[in-house]
Amino acid sequence: MNKGKLKQILLITDGCSNHGEDPVAMAALAKEQGITVNVIGILEENIVDQDAINEIEGIAMSGGGVSQVVYAEQLSQTVQMVTRQAMTQTLQGVVNSELQQILGKKVTMEELSPEKRGEVMEVVDLLGETIGMEILILVDTSGSMKPKLPTVKESLLDLSISLNSRIGENQFSVSVFPGKKEEVETVLEWTPKLESLSSIFPKLTTGGITPTGPAIRDGIHSFKKKRSLRSLLSDDEQYFNESNM
Repeated sequence: MNKGKLKQILLITDGCSNHGEDPVAMAALAKEQGITVNVIGILEENIVDQDAINEIEGIAMSGGGVSQVVYAEQLSQTVQMVTRQAMTQTLQGVVNSELQQILGKKVTMEELSPEKRGEVMEVVDLLGETIGMEILILVDTSGSMKPKLPTVKESLLDLSISLNSRIGENQFSVSVFPGKKEEVETVLEWTPKLESLSSIFPKLTTGGITPTGPAIRDGIHSFKKKRSLRSLLSDDEQYFNESNM
């Protein structure tokens, strides 16, 4: 099985988008390009915003990911749970596809005998510990998110510690929307270490529009740019090796 890398967008927001492209459509575009979109909605205590909940669920469903609506104090464990759950869900999809290719018909894990299903889940668990992961985190910094940002920062640091216990390579990038000058601003370029957030988060400003669709579109572009750079470096390395033979 070609392990490749798992690509996830993790969107953390507390309200409805109100600017730019439809975020549900952008999530569908991400899914088409092999990127899972997961959404965590942070709600105020005792306030039920059904429009916000519908959008959160719609984005995740369209993006092939997982959604969860929480209060701020539950955020830390939720970020880890959603990321892991989405990873397992994606891997199960990959394994189902492999099963269909091997057996030549549409077979899912649910149709296997309990013994065979157990064996397949062992493969999924192993892949979950060893596969490379690229997670682009999109943080809503509209005005109402201001009191929640310290919790978001702590949650992402906990996520980093949790995922760094894996054998597989992790790469993280963080963007905020709206940015200071643009709709979306990258505050942490691709890195294996999320700890750098400690110095970035206190400097973030909050307020303005909520361009969720443009943020997802920008996330897709970030994965493309990373892939192009990796391809370029690979070509340079091959040229260097050939020229020294």
